[in-house]
Order: sequence, then structure tokens, then C-alpha cells
Amino acid sequence: MTDRRRFLQNTTLLAAAFPGAVRYAMAKETASHSKQPSRTASKLNPVHLNVRDFGAKGDGTTKDTLAFQQALDRCLVLGGGEVLVPAGEYLIGTISLHSNTTLRIEEGATLQGSPDLTDYPLSQVRWEGKWIKGYPGLIISVDAENITLTGKGKILGNTAIPGRVDRATGMRHPALLEFVNCKHVLVQDLYTRQNDMWSTHPVYCEDVTFRNVTVHGGADGIDVDSCRGVVIEGCDFDTGDDCISLKSGRGMEGNTIARPTENVRIANCTFRDHHWACIGIGSETSAGVRNVHVEHCKCLSAKTFAIYIKSRPGRGAFLENIVMNDLEVSGAQMGFLRLNILDSGKQDEFPVPGLDGIPTIRNFQFHNIRVTDMPVLVEAVNIHPEKPLDGFVLENITGTCSKGMSLANMRHVSLKNIAVTGFNGPLLSMVNVSGSGLQGAVALQPTKVPDPITAKETYVLR
Repeated sequence: MTDRRRFLQNTTLLAAAFPGAVRYAMAKETASHSKQPSRTASKLNPVHLNVRDFGAKGDGTTKDTLAFQQALDRCLVLGGGEVLVPAGEYLIGTISLHSNTTLRIEEGATLQGSPDLTDYPLSQVRWEGKWIKGYPGLIISVDAENITLTGKGKILGNTAIPGRVDRATGMRHPALLEFVNCKHVLVQDLYTRQNDMWSTHPVYCEDVTFRNVTVHGGADGIDVDSCRGVVIEGCDFDTGDDCISLKSGRGMEGNTIARPTENVRIANCTFRDHHWACIGIGSETSAGVRNVHVEHCKCLSAKTFAIYIKSRPGRGAFLENIVMNDLEVSGAQMGFLRLNILDSGKQDEFPVPGLDGIPTIRNFQFHNIRVTDMPVLVEAVNIHPEKPLDGFVLENITGTCSKGMSLANMRHVSLKNIAVTGFNGPLLSMVNVSGSGLQGAVALQPTKVPDPITAKETYVLR
């Protein structure tokens, strides 16, 4: 077989093994690619390397960054394959994975992040919806395809790097795992623990799966940032901030780049949050978030609301087609669900002005939700009357709560089989809401809205 024929055959195999993100059918359907077993790069290429053979000591003291990178680079030039990390404690700074590479971290192996920021070379990083100078993740992959991180080992951030931002310089601290502009990424079976910074951060990625990953840390667990075709399934979260956060940029920069987060499936996960929410959608939504399906999950604790959907005028874009089904919710200190589209997150220096800057929100559905001792069932009054929520469904909601539902500025609402007990006061309070199942509602005062956003100056992306 000629080299050209072999190349074309391998290209065909790759295309067959890693299809792009499928069209996402909301409500009853799930992303079909999530049901298919992912093929790792090593099955497409016979290369198998061991970091020990490149000088890695694994003694917990020697910095093994160079040995790891040499193994990964060697894997690249040989056409891709698997790099093995056997048992041991490996102290490393930033390492970069290339296309068609599997990094297999065996049981008994720990990758420990370096305490020295100089081991994380400065680059452009996404932080709170903007691209800034900062420190990249411990394990990164940029402009790559067919990346797999797997094994029964551990990846740990270093607690010697406190906080999310360097106070002296304003530069963002390292994430744990960071994928930028990658396609066909699989992370599975690993244990991860991060310090005060976000743990896992895919940006501008397509067809990404997190399966059976333990995600512990002092900040956000997985921040899905302007990505398409993401599956998070069977994962266990115990985090200091949002377990999962979906976002897409902030202000005119994010709005101009216009890369939404879309086609996300979250299933069979367990959430424990200690500062904010189990699932947060927003507030950085300036390119939009759409087609999100959450099902068969347990929300065991949250500092605020288990589910928090948020944005504000000045963000622009949209939040649409958010469908959640079969959730068990307990331990949330403020309640089950909050919608805040008026004042969540800091305002951008260059906001999206006028009516375009008020996010469009439509089709939020919640089915088969079981709540236990919720202080509030639903708080959804912070919605702009000039762009009301179009389509809001609550169906088959059971359990106990202290306060019912407060709704404002919605149309095409459907409330059906709301069978909660234990609440004081009315089950439903509302203003400027139309739809079905609204009988017996008590009137609320109109929502106070912020002053209109005006353009400060012409924004130029630079």
C-alpha cells in the first residue's frame, strides 16, 4: 500500500470514528453520539509510549514536565497513539496534548500540579468571558483533534496557588484541564481535584465527552465555554462553586465573536455545590446558550439554588431550549430554580446596547422534578418585560417546599401537576404572566428594571 493510500485510509477511519456533533432533538431525544463508545487514538495507531522511558521519575519531587512533553511530542511525530503514565507521583507544570493522542493515567498514578507559576507559560486565556493574558491549564490541548484522557489515576491542582487571579498582576491562575478549539475530546474515569480556580474548561470545542469523572475542587467543576456538542454523563461533582457552568462570552467581545454554547447533554450525574449552584447557565451569555438537556441527575446540595439561569441587559444574544427531566433535588439553601435575567454578573466595559442587549429567552422546560425541603420552589421575577420569557413549562413537580413559585413577565406558561406540600402563603404569585395552570395566583408588583444600556463608543475587536 502506498503512503498516499494509507494516509487516505487513515483519514477515512478518523472521520468514521469521530463524527461531528449531531443535531440535537430537544425534550425527548438525546444526542446520539453519546450512546456510542468512543474510539481512542491508540486504536487507530499502534504507537505506545511510556513517560518513564523519557526520564519521568514519578517521585513527587522531581519536576517531570519535560519528560511528559517529550513523550507527547514523540507520539505526535510518530503519527499519534497512547502515552502511558504508570503508578507514581509526577510533579508537572503545563503539558500539551497533540492530535490523535491518548494520555492514559493508570491507577496509582497521580499528576500533581507544580506550585510555581513559572511552570505555566503565559498565553491568551478565556476568563469570565473575555480573552486575557494569563496562565494556561495544567493539561492543555489547543487546535487539536481526537484527544483522550483516561485511566483510574488522579490529576491534582496545587493548593500553593491560591485564588482564581494573581492579585499582583490580575492574570488568571491555571485551570486543571483546558481544551481550546479542539474536536472529538474524551475525558473518562479519572479523579480530578482542583484548588481555587476552575477545574475543567473547554473553550471553542466541538464533540466533547466527560464520562465517569470525579470532579472535586474549590471553584467551578466543568465550565463549558462557547462549545458545541458536549456530553457530561455519570460524573460525580463536589465543588466550591458551580458544579457545571455553561457560558459563551461577555459584552461586545463575546457578542461579536458569536460562538454560542449549544447542544449539551448532562445525564446521570451527582452534584454537591458549596458556594453557588449545581448547574449554572450564564451569566456570560453574550454569544448565546441553547439546546441544553439535563436528565436523571441528583442535586444533593447547593449554596443558592440547585438550578440557576442568569444573564443581564448588556449581554445580548439568547438563552433557549433548556429542558430538564427526572431530577432529585435536596440540600439547596435557597431553592430549586432561579431565573435572573436582569442583574447577574458584572457589567462589561463594552456592553451590548439597547434592545439588542436584552437577552432573548425562550422554551424553558422542567419535567418530573422531586424536591425535598426547598426554601423556595421557583423564583423567576427578574425578567425584563420588554423581552419576556416565551415558553415556560413546569410539569409533575412533587415534594416539599416552604414557599411556592413567583413568576413575572412570561407568556405561553404551562403549569401541570404541581403537587408540592408544606409551603406557607400562596403556591403561585405572578405579574404579567399568561398561559395555563395559573388559577388561584396572587398578584405581584411589577418588576423593577435597570436603566437602558447605551453604547459608550464604537467597539472594535482587537
